[in-house]
Amino acid sequence: MPIKTGKQYIKNLNKLSPEIWLNGARIKGKISQHPAFRGLIKSQASLYDMQFEERYRDRMTYISPDTGDRVGLSYLPPSSKGDLQRRRNMMSLWADQHHGFLGRAPDYMNTALMAFAGAAGMLAETNPQFADNLRNYYVYCRENDITLSHGFIQSKISMLSAVLDNGNESSAARVHEITQDGYIVSGAFLLNTQGATSEELLIYPQPSMSNDEVNPYAFFFAVPSNLEGIKFVCRENTVNGSSKYNYPLSSRYEEMDTLVILDHVLVPHDRMFLYGDEELSASFFARSHFHTHVSHQILCRYIAKTEFLVGVLEYMAECLDRSGDKFFIDRVSEILITLETLKALVIASEAQSSLDEWGRMLPDPRPLYAANAWYPKVYPQIIETIQLLGSSDLIMIPSEQDFSSPISPYLNKYLQGSDTDAYSKVQLFRLAWELSVSAFGGRQTQYERFFFGSPNTLTERIYSNLGDRDRYMNIVKGWMTHK
Repeated sequence: MPIKTGKQYIKNLNKLSPEIWLNGARIKGKISQHPAFRGLIKSQASLYDMQFEERYRDRMTYISPDTGDRVGLSYLPPSSKGDLQRRRNMMSLWADQHHGFLGRAPDYMNTALMAFAGAAGMLAETNPQFADNLRNYYVYCRENDITLSHGFIQSKISMLSAVLDNGNESSAARVHEITQDGYIVSGAFLLNTQGATSEELLIYPQPSMSNDEVNPYAFFFAVPSNLEGIKFVCRENTVNGSSKYNYPLSSRYEEMDTLVILDHVLVPHDRMFLYGDEELSASFFARSHFHTHVSHQILCRYIAKTEFLVGVLEYMAECLDRSGDKFFIDRVSEILITLETLKALVIASEAQSSLDEWGRMLPDPRPLYAANAWYPKVYPQIIETIQLLGSSDLIMIPSEQDFSSPISPYLNKYLQGSDTDAYSKVQLFRLAWELSVSAFGGRQTQYERFFFGSPNTLTERIYSNLGDRDRYMNIVKGWMTHK
């Protein structure tokens, strides 16, 4: 099956029926009908449907080199600057559809898998079968438009437990044994976003150190999300209702985060891509250029989200008759500078791209990593601007039902805005409330702060990829010695 429709996506999820726990109870029945997931699934289904629309087809798909069918363009390995631009245009179409609120829209992991598969040759150095497994899995996902989630991060306690000899069994993710059917794996991974609404799960932890010749903590594999022993434990749900008026964002874009637990899961031999070598695990992740390729996708999302936030602020100011206020102009001008800088950075990364060792066109990582480190600092400031501009209007937001009640004439009289009726003004400020005050908005802000790592991780990534430190110093040294 090539590109899939939204209907096929929903059907696949309902058929899988993985083990998902929410509020102490296992979810039964069709996940697409559950209040915590229904809105997100519908929104994500609309992304898949876009691939079939005539106006988008050539911009969102390409012809598979293996089957001749149309497949998703986010799987395309870029071999030219033009390919990078095609990828950006496609990813921007999806980002504009969800306005940047889906941090794990399908193109995120599609891009990640494309990066990993491009470097599969590295894996052949220790086991040619691992390289073949990864290449075959990439083709399988591309040809079936698989929706992927991932588990990379373990708790610090789990990581430490592998190296501390305290008499307790380690809780770090590990391979227990290898059988004729595959690898038996146990462990747990934090913040598996959209694991409950994806078809497959890709696991690639930073391995703990081991004194064993074959490190049982070093592995990389992918499996269906409904394999026996896989359990998804959901955080608290932030969807408070299905009304698009009352909950315009959470009813559409609530990406559930889960703790994914692997309890003696059998990973088939053909789904293991790396095992036993922690040095290869680290070097493969780096040389696949995962961070660079995925950052290209992330910037498309940042841009779409920032445009949406500017639109919210402009509409709020219009409703409050504050478009000419110095406070508003100063604040929004700073956000517009952010927006244009993000656009310039993603274009610069393409313009300065070059072929990597695998023959893929690699965006220049420096502009991308700069954006990755900068946006988490800017985003909370944008949200603060919404809070400051909205003031008490963010709090006094009646529900949609109030406007259908006997009290509505008073609401229409006292809650109207400047040239805006009360119903429309409250609708806007309920949107602003979800962005800046609600649990949904709080999760979005925290997510953006740590989306691609801690602040220290992001700045270290920039510094290690700067590459021109000697040149900068030589400018000064040359000037100092110039006669």
